Amino acid sequence: MSLIKSFPSQILAPRPLPDSAEQRIYRGMQRTDLPPKGSLDHIETWVFDLDNTLYSATSRLFDQISDRIGAYVARHLDIPRDEAARVQKKYFHNYGTTLRGLMLEHEMDPAEFLAYVHDIDFSPLQPHDRLNDALHRLDGRKIIFTNADTPYAKRVMAQLGIDHHFEEIYDIVAANYVPKPYQPAYDLFLERHPFAPDRAIFFEDIARNLGPASEMGMVTVWVQNAGTWDLPGNDTVTPDYETSDLAEWLHAVLDNR
Repeated sequence: MSLIKSFPSQILAPRPLPDSAEQRIYRGMQRTDLPPKGSLDHIETWVFDLDNTLYSATSRLFDQISDRIGAYVARHLDIPRDEAARVQKKYFHNYGTTLRGLMLEHEMDPAEFLAYVHDIDFSPLQPHDRLNDALHRLDGRKIIFTNADTPYAKRVMAQLGIDHHFEEIYDIVAANYVPKPYQPAYDLFLERHPFAPDRAIFFEDIARNLGPASEMGMVTVWVQNAGTWDLPGNDTVTPDYETSDLAEWLHAVLDNR
C-alpha cells in the first residue's frame, strides 16, 4: 500500500478566494485537496483503465455495449431478454466480466462476443482537449489496462484524440480473458509490461479493481462518475485518492509540483 495519504474527492462548493496560484480551483477541487507537493514525483508509469475513466459515463457509451451484451446473451443462450439481463448482471458481478462467465459456464468463443458487443456508435465521444493536454504534460510511460479488447480501445482513444499518448495496451485478450479484479490479470500485466509497481499510479472507475494494484505497491486513484457500479468488493478497497474529473485532477497535480 502506498504511503501517500488519501483524501476525499467530494469537495464542498468553492467559496470565493483570492485569484492566486496557490488557491486556484479546478472545477470544485481546491488546492489544499491535492497530494502533498512532490509526493508523486517518483511516478514513472501511468496506468489507465479505459471505459468511464478516460471519458465520462455521461456519454453513455458503455450503455450501448451493455445493451449489446444483453442481446448477445439472449441469442447465445436462447433466453428472453429480461432473463438475459439477470444472467449478464450475475456474471459481471461474479466473474468480473460477462464474457468470463459465458466462457466458464457455456464454453463460448470470446472473439465473436468481443466483435459483436463493441460494434457501437462512437460519435458520443468528442476530442477531450483538456485530457490531451494533461497527458502531454505527464512524464513517463502511459499504459492502458482494460477489460475490453485492443481494437475497441484504439477506437475510443482515437475518438478522444489521445491515442498518440499510449504506445502500450494491455487488454482482455493479452490477459488470457482473465479480467480485473483477479490477481492473475495483474501478474501477467506486470510480466508483459515490466515496470516498478512502487513507481506507478493506476486510475480506475471500479473501486474493487484498484485492490490488487494497491497490494502490488501502486498509488491508486478512483475515478468516480455517474457510471460507477455498486459491486461486491468495492467497499473493501480504500484508494489513495478519489476524483470525479480525471483531467482536472491531473492538471492540478502537475501544477502543484
